[in-house]
Amino acid sequence: MDSPSFDELDLKLIQALQLDGRAPFSRIAAVLGVSDQTVARRFRRLHADGGLRVVGVADAERLGRTSWLLRLRCAPDAAEAIAQALARRPDTKWIGLTSGGTELLCVAEPRTRDDHAALMLGKLPRTPSILEISALCLLHTFYGGPLGWFAKGEGLTPAEVEALTPPPAEPFTEVITLDAEDERLIDALGRDGRATYPELQQLTGLSESAAKRRLEQLRRIGALFMDVQFDADQLGYRAHAVLWLTVRPSALSAVGQALSEHSEVAFACATTGASNLFAAVLCRDTAHLYRYLSEKIGALDGVQHVETAPTLRRVKHLAYEERRR
Repeated sequence: MDSPSFDELDLKLIQALQLDGRAPFSRIAAVLGVSDQTVARRFRRLHADGGLRVVGVADAERLGRTSWLLRLRCAPDAAEAIAQALARRPDTKWIGLTSGGTELLCVAEPRTRDDHAALMLGKLPRTPSILEISALCLLHTFYGGPLGWFAKGEGLTPAEVEALTPPPAEPFTEVITLDAEDERLIDALGRDGRATYPELQQLTGLSESAAKRRLEQLRRIGALFMDVQFDADQLGYRAHAVLWLTVRPSALSAVGQALSEHSEVAFACATTGASNLFAAVLCRDTAHLYRYLSEKIGALDGVQHVETAPTLRRVKHLAYEERRR
């Protein structure tokens, strides 16, 4: 079966939603110079053909939650089952199969110390098919979170980007504490970031005005952001890989900032562990990946060692992907 084809307007719509996932179709249409109905129709087609979704995500850093990057080396016949079991946990956000399918990469965000201990010291070490565990603490994000990869698209003009970009969140000054109503609202938006206010009222028990007020506040203080999920393979980016970089400590900030500006980089962060910088990259093919490693990564001063592992399959992306199946 032939893959769906996507034109310039489709790419602009995806990029617009990455900039502001809750932007009304009418505003996107006005900026792009098309009708509201055209934008709505394109959105529905992209959702059906490419799995386009907008989801609300709580910002772990602003909520004082520590994120962990787990590398699990598994017995060859057990990796898939372990990945599926981890995907059902609410504290895992991303899971991928790498290195020939014998290694799992998992981003976990335990909400409490007890949750952390249950996962790191209880569940995983007692799983006999897990042969080796590396738990790396995410220290600083250079690219990711509110900055999604689709925002790096070149479909929109600078003027269109400016017109569609919402005001930035307030500066981060202190850890934000959510109440039960905030949690319910974020939970609902995690299922559908473009849910209408009547839908949010039904899902949360809040009035429409309260849901609107709380949502706007959560976005304003940076506790909540909108992310776009879409199959990058269908846009021609079929070579996905993760990089573990060992960088001279004095160059860590400069290298991380350089990575954040590379068009191939979807996520980059400083971590604890033997390597101190992690990146997830999207390339068109293996030749593109080779050029990226040899030309862009190779040109960065301070990079001492690079380990590359292709991502064979994504098992989970963010908290609610598995729940909707």
